[in-house]
Amino acid sequence: MGIRKELLEILVCPKCKGELRLTPTEDGLICDKCRLLYEIRDEIPIMLIDEAKPLEG
Repeated sequence: MGIRKELLEILVCPKCKGELRLTPTEDGLICDKCRLLYEIRDEIPIMLIDEAKPLEG
Protein backbone atom coordinates (compact mmCIF):
# COMPACT_ATOMS: atom_id res chain seq x y z
CA MET A 1 0.00 0.00 0.00
CA GLY A 2 2.77 2.47 0.82
CA ILE A 3 2.46 5.91 2.32
CA ARG A 4 -0.63 7.99 1.59
CA LYS A 5 -0.12 10.92 -0.76
CA GLU A 6 -1.84 13.31 1.68
CA LEU A 7 0.66 12.40 4.40
CA LEU A 8 3.63 12.72 2.06
CA GLU A 9 2.51 16.25 1.11
CA ILE A 10 2.62 17.51 4.72
CA LEU A 11 5.73 15.72 5.98
CA VAL A 12 8.97 17.70 6.11
CA CYS A 13 12.50 16.85 7.19
CA PRO A 14 12.68 17.18 10.99
CA LYS A 15 16.24 18.52 10.73
CA CYS A 16 15.96 21.28 8.11
CA LYS A 17 12.17 21.44 7.54
CA GLY A 18 12.86 20.82 3.84
CA GLU A 19 10.91 18.79 1.33
CA LEU A 20 11.02 15.00 1.35
CA ARG A 21 10.70 12.63 -1.58
CA LEU A 22 9.72 8.98 -1.61
CA THR A 23 12.37 6.41 -2.51
CA PRO A 24 11.77 4.47 -5.75
CA THR A 25 10.99 1.35 -3.69
CA GLU A 26 8.65 3.38 -1.41
CA ASP A 27 10.41 2.15 1.74
CA GLY A 28 11.79 5.50 2.83
CA LEU A 29 11.77 9.27 2.56
CA ILE A 30 14.80 11.22 1.36
CA CYS A 31 15.85 14.74 2.26
CA ASP A 32 18.18 15.86 -0.53
CA LYS A 33 19.33 18.92 1.42
CA CYS A 34 20.46 16.98 4.51
CA ARG A 35 21.33 13.81 2.52
CA LEU A 36 19.32 11.68 4.98
CA LEU A 37 17.02 8.69 4.54
CA TYR A 38 14.09 8.24 6.89
CA GLU A 39 12.86 4.64 6.75
CA ILE A 40 9.20 3.66 6.47
CA ARG A 41 8.38 0.65 8.64
CA ASP A 42 4.94 -0.98 8.62
CA GLU A 43 3.64 2.02 6.62
CA ILE A 44 4.86 4.44 9.33
CA PRO A 45 7.63 6.94 8.53
CA ILE A 46 10.31 7.00 11.24
CA MET A 47 10.93 10.75 11.45
CA LEU A 48 13.62 10.74 14.14
CA ILE A 49 16.88 12.47 13.22
CA ASP A 50 18.89 9.97 15.29
CA GLU A 51 17.36 7.06 13.34
CA ALA A 52 17.92 8.59 9.89
CA LYS A 53 20.55 7.02 7.68
CA PRO A 54 23.07 9.20 5.82
CA LEU A 55 23.01 8.82 2.04
CA GLU A 56 26.19 7.80 0.31
CA GLY A 57 27.73 9.80 -2.47
